[in-house]
Amino acid sequence: MPTYVYQVVREDGAEGETFEVFQKMSEPPLSRHPETGEPVRRVIQAANIPLKHTDRAEAKRISNENLDRLGFTKYERAGGGFYEKKAGKGPNVISADD
Repeated sequence: MPTYVYQVVREDGAEGETFEVFQKMSEPPLSRHPETGEPVRRVIQAANIPLKHTDRAEAKRISNENLDRLGFTKYERAGGGFYEKKAGKGPNVISADD
């Protein structure tokens, strides 16, 4: 069930307290605070979608093997103005002076 955020609307138009309510998507939005009866409006927010953002998953996505498989070329600095190829196609070493 989604969590919706509501905000109390004051008579002078000022923003009041905010609170969260679990509601079915099919339910109509609240027009009054469930405890105080004050008028409220629903606050639009970005969806909270859980994604796989772990260091391990990120490391796997940018691994040399995965980049090579996807057709990307990756070079790493080797020192002295040279870069060594770690994944993909192209020359094994390139110079920063080229």
